[in-house]
Amino acid sequence: MINLIEYRGHIRNWRNLCAELGTDTSLPRDGREREIITKAYEKWGRDMAEHLYGMFAFYLRDGDKIFALRDHFGTKPFYYYVTRDNRLLCGTFIKNIMEQDGFVKEINKDMLQIYMTLTYAAGEDTFFKGVEKLMPGHWLEFENGKLTVERYWKPEFNPDNSKTVNEWADEIHSTIENIFPEVLEGNETAESFLSGGVDSSYVLAMSDVKVTDSCGYDDERFDESPLAKKTAEILGRENNRCLITPEAYFDIVPYVMYNMEQPLADASAIAFAIACKATAEHTGICYSGEGADEFFGGYNMYRNAERYGENLKTFYVGNTNIMKEDEKKRILKSYNPDVLPINLVKYIYEETEGLDPLAKMSDVDIQIWLEGDIYLNVDKMSTAAGLEIRMPLTDRRIFDIASRMPSKFKVNEETNKVAFRTAAAKVLPEEIAFRKKLGFIVPIRIWLADERYNADVRAKFSSDYAAEFFDIDEINAIFSDYVGGNSDNWRKVWTIYTFLVWYEEYFIKRD
Repeated sequence: MINLIEYRGHIRNWRNLCAELGTDTSLPRDGREREIITKAYEKWGRDMAEHLYGMFAFYLRDGDKIFALRDHFGTKPFYYYVTRDNRLLCGTFIKNIMEQDGFVKEINKDMLQIYMTLTYAAGEDTFFKGVEKLMPGHWLEFENGKLTVERYWKPEFNPDNSKTVNEWADEIHSTIENIFPEVLEGNETAESFLSGGVDSSYVLAMSDVKVTDSCGYDDERFDESPLAKKTAEILGRENNRCLITPEAYFDIVPYVMYNMEQPLADASAIAFAIACKATAEHTGICYSGEGADEFFGGYNMYRNAERYGENLKTFYVGNTNIMKEDEKKRILKSYNPDVLPINLVKYIYEETEGLDPLAKMSDVDIQIWLEGDIYLNVDKMSTAAGLEIRMPLTDRRIFDIASRMPSKFKVNEETNKVAFRTAAAKVLPEEIAFRKKLGFIVPIRIWLADERYNADVRAKFSSDYAAEFFDIDEINAIFSDYVGGNSDNWRKVWTIYTFLVWYEEYFIKRD
């Protein structure tokens, strides 16, 4: 008897699967997808993920066996914990595991070393000792007290030099056209997050949503919302603007760290949480454009790939790298010289041996950064707000194109995402399709130095529990240097602060 215990996700190719598996198409979506998962497991077993497109994480009981599966890119989280009496606790929320009999709450101090560099909990380990992440593209079995974790999929790159940039753009565009009918069902309505960038603009142009949602700030230097509004007007859509104030930003940090379940020092995550709560007031489903940057060479640093060359494997650990080992040795009370961020990605460099530097950088970000930061943020903050986010560009069929595309059609001296932007220009004005990447900018580097908003930062930097982990004089020297004008230190201050807020939520307030 197969019993699906927990499932979270959205299966895109459900129509084909229903026909192949004999699933009742009249069932409500959740019931239908749960039946698809159960029947797919009955038919294909461990190989079932090969037949699924979409986002998913689940576990089921098959007699005495537990089977769990996480999707190819890790858009939905999954965690597991083996108790001292050798029982498996697992699920898509750490909080739910913590509530079960046999869980012992202990902090994993080694993860703090990873966090201080990457600003997120990367790899299999978590901040809770014994709680492991099932990594993207992996399945898990637990039977007769034996735990087995296996990888069923990994990104692979096989450049095809036979096509022109326009032919690649045609393939991107036609594939997105084929995917979009799967993203939303006829009885559902959605809105779409919209920034000033090409990804969200392309998603909007390919969809039939009528309403868009954007973030804005009073400081026009950081405010992309006028660009978003202009794009919405060009495409004939409405635009809602959520004004993010510094007061609202700092007030929501504890909510974010608690619902994130692990600390995350991505400053945009706080703004995203505010946007999710505002958007959830008028829709249950919203589109977002994650995935294209990592697949198609969207980050400006990718344009340095050739210059980095073979040196990549000595330092490139993903999109963020804010604190070096010497500095962490000075700051941390407990330092383990064997816990190095570069160790997390050694296997990726082994897998990508012989590929060009851009492919290596992309692979690191797809396997480490996307899962640990971007998708975690999207899932946790949308779920906390009661909003479902669907990411049309995160799809194996989209990645398949990127995996075959030569790097010269991803980045060049003038721009990034060359072929992707060329595809977007089929439905967007060139000024939008080829607009320089701005990123999700947040004025935190200014707010954090403002005495009106940083009182809690100062307090936590001098707290008793900060002294458990950090040399108080050292971290306050970093903070003072930042307030004194060294704005480059804001990321270090924010990374330490978000960890302390998270620690207070889980080990002070709830101890």
